[in-house]
Amino acid sequence: MDFQRIFEILPYQLAKYPQKVALAHKDHHHWKTFSTQDCIDEINRFSAGFLDLGLKKSDKVAILSHHGSATWNFLDIGLQQIGVIVVPVHSNQSASYIEYILRDAEVKYCFTDGADLYELITGIQSSAPSLKGVFTFEKYPDIPSCQDLRKEPNEHHRAELQTFKGVIHDDDLATIIYTSGTTGQPKGVELSHKNIISNIKSVISIIPVNCDDTVLSFLPLSHIFERMVVYTYLAVGASLHYADRTDHLADIYKEVRPHYFTAVPRLLEKIYDHIYAQTLKGFFLKRKAVHWALKLGERFESHRVPGIWYWFQLRIADLLVYRSWRKALGNRIRGVSVGAAALEEKLGRLFSAAGIAIREGYGLTETSPVLTLNRFEPGLNRFGTVGLPIPGVSIRIADPDEDGIGEIQAKGPNVMRGYHKLPEETKAVFTEDGWFQTGDIGQMVHHRFLKITDRKKDIFKTSSGKFVAPQHIENKLHLSPFIDQCMIVGFRKPFVIALILPNFHLLQLWCDENQVHWTAPQFMVINPKVEKFFQALVDEVNEELPGHEKVRKFLLLHEDWTIEQGQLTPTLKLIRSVIEKKFEVEIEKLYAQ
Repeated sequence: MDFQRIFEILPYQLAKYPQKVALAHKDHHHWKTFSTQDCIDEINRFSAGFLDLGLKKSDKVAILSHHGSATWNFLDIGLQQIGVIVVPVHSNQSASYIEYILRDAEVKYCFTDGADLYELITGIQSSAPSLKGVFTFEKYPDIPSCQDLRKEPNEHHRAELQTFKGVIHDDDLATIIYTSGTTGQPKGVELSHKNIISNIKSVISIIPVNCDDTVLSFLPLSHIFERMVVYTYLAVGASLHYADRTDHLADIYKEVRPHYFTAVPRLLEKIYDHIYAQTLKGFFLKRKAVHWALKLGERFESHRVPGIWYWFQLRIADLLVYRSWRKALGNRIRGVSVGAAALEEKLGRLFSAAGIAIREGYGLTETSPVLTLNRFEPGLNRFGTVGLPIPGVSIRIADPDEDGIGEIQAKGPNVMRGYHKLPEETKAVFTEDGWFQTGDIGQMVHHRFLKITDRKKDIFKTSSGKFVAPQHIENKLHLSPFIDQCMIVGFRKPFVIALILPNFHLLQLWCDENQVHWTAPQFMVINPKVEKFFQALVDEVNEELPGHEKVRKFLLLHEDWTIEQGQLTPTLKLIRSVIEKKFEVEIEKLYAQ
């Protein structure tokens, strides 16, 4: 048996390796589990309800959720198997952003996982003429719920369902995912069953996850990265558990005890910051042991056998430090796949040295999403790169310079059909010979590993005519645990400056250690001793940069950049124009001094 369409994955699991716990999520603080057969039955009940609701092939339905759950999957697959196109929406976006999607996609119904999101959608419903109704995942007083739509399929439902399934081709549209990007209106990326299935099958062939493993999911399913990963877990028969909140992941790790999970770099950075804090507090020997283990791990190489002395030191570090990290993640963790943004190289080395294999990949919503991935097998991983092209995907560097750096272009069955209702924009992102232009800049290193250097549209010229790749500098600044967020500025300016948001938790520990009186963050960023400390951090980075890239001045900030304020995309990329506009006066003052 095989699967060609997304809704065939669970029947495939049932035939190959039926699970007692295929899916699980928290229901009023208790785990609610579903076997493979339970999942299929629930999906069919929802499909029966959708048929009675009058939904048909090519209709669009939105799902708006704070987090993943089994119900999300039941709705998603139940809609897809009657030919409905699913439009997932990021829950942390503004009302105007969501309204645009509902109108552009001509969404007929919307499902939300909470009363707050229900109120948000009903509040803008009058501005979305196609929207007929809104339902919540769970039952709330006086609010329509998708649970009321569930029906035990009768003979008519079953016959109708078979008819609908029979006319769905693998080239048919499965989903439209709106990508906000960093400029302009969001664009709806059209992905077919074939696009996503091809990516699933390519990834299955190169990851070690199987039907004996327990996996954890906590990233939003509105992102194609986590959604495709979840389909992959189902296809290999892993037991999938959903975290209902990210603010108590420490407890979830111990309850689920996962073998694998996916993460964005920000999560690993927060774990590292927590670990680094141990070097600034506690008794002397503990601080020294943690600091030594950190430095030791940052030298780790996964593609070569360590020398006997380094191996011996790793064993000591494991006894003293590393094993407690694995215990905090449930004590069964084998690996973490990281995507959506650039990972600091030292974090990959450090966690891998501690027995938690970190593997970075790369892709875009437009490519379903994975293009490249570092493998878990020995020799097929290089820290600081995003790995090798996955099977079936071709990567080329267009118009490379003398260092082999140029725009990354891709071709494969996972590349989108196009942007919804935007034929000109679709045409613009493909070359004449059919390659998708990612807009990312990179090079091939170690002969075949892809390294990302920057975004094409982010590179700017200073007033002296020198090109500056800001992400390259920002990544170096981020290597300091004391820097939480940063952005490089310098377009048509005489030199480069940095906007820096300190990690105030670590900064407070540093102040305590160095007898610097601590007050509120807005006062600490103008404290001369703090400024001097950050100048030393910047100077350290400048030593590795050529003259035109050196950070000549910086501005310390005290307020986070957030998605809600429109400063970050849902995948936590900087929206540079918004941030630069907000601090326009302060930036000009730095250049005027």
